[in-house]
Amino acid sequence: MDSPGEGLSKVWPVSEHPSGVVLSIKAQPGAKKNEVRVEKNGQVKVCVTQRPEKGKANRAILDTLAEFFDVRESRIELLSGETSQHKRILIVGCSTEEVTEKLKEACSG
Repeated sequence: MDSPGEGLSKVWPVSEHPSGVVLSIKAQPGAKKNEVRVEKNGQVKVCVTQRPEKGKANRAILDTLAEFFDVRESRIELLSGETSQHKRILIVGCSTEEVTEKLKEACSG
């Protein structure tokens, strides 16, 4: 049986990297709470309460993603998009299967 979100596997913003997986996200600083949202189109939005000043929102985004993927903060790195809403995040030591499975769970739950 297909789970909800199963048909979205081709649109996940995930790619392989020699050190792990690159996840493309859209950041939403200044949100009401810290959370990872998976949109119906497969886009990953990371909402954080921090404002985008002096890197505080970026640090909050990395913390929120570390918690979401249940990995140490040291395994999450910002590759690009430091001042943009669109960011590329490296998750060190994870496979694309692990990341997409977690995103599917978030989408169906």
